Order: sequence, then structure tokens, then C-alpha cells
Amino acid sequence: MEEKGEEVVNDEAQDLFDIRRLALLVEVVEQGSITAAAELMLYTPSAVSQQLRKLEQEVGQPLLNRRSRGVVPTEAGQVLAGHARKIVGQMRAAQSDLDQIAGLKRGSLTVGTFPTLAGSFMPIVIRAFKKRYPAIGLSLRSARFEELVSDLQSGVTGLCLLWDYPWNRFHDDSIRITEVFQESTVLLVSRGHPLADRDEIRMEELRKESWIVRAEAHPVVEVLQRSAHAAGFEPTIGFLANDYQEAQAMVSVGMGVAMVPKTAVALQHPDVRVISLGSAAPLRRVLLAQRQDKVYAPAEVAFHSTLLEIAREHAGDYL
Repeated sequence: MEEKGEEVVNDEAQDLFDIRRLALLVEVVEQGSITAAAELMLYTPSAVSQQLRKLEQEVGQPLLNRRSRGVVPTEAGQVLAGHARKIVGQMRAAQSDLDQIAGLKRGSLTVGTFPTLAGSFMPIVIRAFKKRYPAIGLSLRSARFEELVSDLQSGVTGLCLLWDYPWNRFHDDSIRITEVFQESTVLLVSRGHPLADRDEIRMEELRKESWIVRAEAHPVVEVLQRSAHAAGFEPTIGFLANDYQEAQAMVSVGMGVAMVPKTAVALQHPDVRVISLGSAAPLRRVLLAQRQDKVYAPAEVAFHSTLLEIAREHAGDYL
């Protein structure tokens, strides 16, 4: 049994006019021709005539006088077309507002990231995002960890990519994090190295090696030290590189071996071999970070969704 309030709503709904038919009426009145309106609205003339007849049934009186050279509105047609112009205009404005809220027609977004990801995974995400949302202005800021967090908290970036390791999990009550994927740590040796033909190696076998690491207390130094200490030795540092491309170049000419996250060899030097460190390889989490206290903009929501979708497709590439 329907409630009394439901009956009122249903009765009122039956008295409302179909917005699409109102839009057709406006075009027919303005064009003075059913055929011209049909071409403009991408309908057939017969379809427009059928919809207008249904609108006349809803109104309960004629809306158009059909003549040999077009149509003219009746008095009722003129009145309804005047109201319809306002209604259709408001509906189009509403759709435009919704499109803008959805980030489909305008918007901008600044994303923070770090160099290894910017040189590997992020271009795949950016390509997909720009294809889906070409009107959104997207910019990237590549920085070190502390700068990424600071930019996010100050609103310079809408979201950013961070990383952490099992012994130092990232936690900040003001920041919401989502795991994007995990990546393994791998060993780099030159193609002429005695271990170059191996697919996997244990850290214990590397105690006599000279190591190439990143300079300026880069996090990969701690990764190496922890792994070496767990294997029972202190690593010998032979070269401090400014970036991973320089590290690969030094590895390629036999200056030492290197331990790097797998995204660091997305662009692999031709004279370098990548070898697995097996189940003992430290795993780095790549994280998507956003502020907890804000309402996420449509562009941020769209980027978040795109990034996680691409990550699901490529997660296996980094293990």
C-alpha cells in the first residue's frame, strides 16, 4: 500500500513534461521547420514529429500549426516554448556544472613524485591520464622525500608519490596513504662480471665486492648496509654516484656492483646485467599520499583512480 506522500509525488511526476521533448519544441519553433530542427538535433524528421505529438498529448492542446512551408507555434506553443527555453538552458547549465565538478572540462593538478618513479612508472600513468582527461592541466614536481611531504602538506601538490621500507614505515596522521605497488631490490653487475650469467644470487656471496652507491646519504645506502649486515659483512663502498644512470655507467665498466630498486633500471644500460637477490631482497612500497583534511578535487580523484588502475596492470613488472 502506498503512503499518502508517495501518491502526491507520483501524481506530480505525471504532470511534468519530458525535457527532451521540450528541447525539440524549442528547436522547431526557432528553426520554423521540423526538418531543420531534426538535422540540428541529429534526429529523423519522423522521430521529431512523433515526439512533438506526444508532447501535445501531455499538454492537452496543439502546440504547432503545420503549414506547407514549415510550422508556426500556436499560442500554447509560444508560451510553452518560452518556458522551455529557460528550462533547457538551466539543464544545460546544470550539466556543465556537473561536468566541471567531474573534472571533465577543466581543472588542474600538480603531482609530486620522486626520480626513479618519474623515469619509469609515471610516464605510463601520465599517458593514460592525458588520454582520458585531455582538458586537465597536469604538472609534476620531482623531489626528495622531505620536500614531497612538505609540498603536500602546504598544498603545493594535490597528491604525491612516496616510498618506504619495512624497517621504517611511513606514518603521519595528517596524510592518507594508499599502497600503489611493491618493488624489489636487484643487483647490478657488468656483463663481464663472473656473476653475470646468474639469474639469482645471495647477499652472502657478495662480501668481497666493491659497491657503487648513491651519494649524499641516499636511502639506498641504508638498504645496502642492512642487507650486508644481515649477511654478515660490512660493504666496501668504491664509488658515490649522483644518480642511477651514473651508477649503471660505473657498473658497466667494472668499477663495482650496485644494489638498486627495480624501477631504477627501467632504462637499462646495455652493458649491465640485472640479477635477482631472491626472497631476501628488500621490498620497497610505493605509496600514493593525500592530505586527510581536505575534500579531494575532481582531478585528484581521477588521477588517483587512473594511477591505481595502471599499477594493477604493471605490478608484476617491479617484483
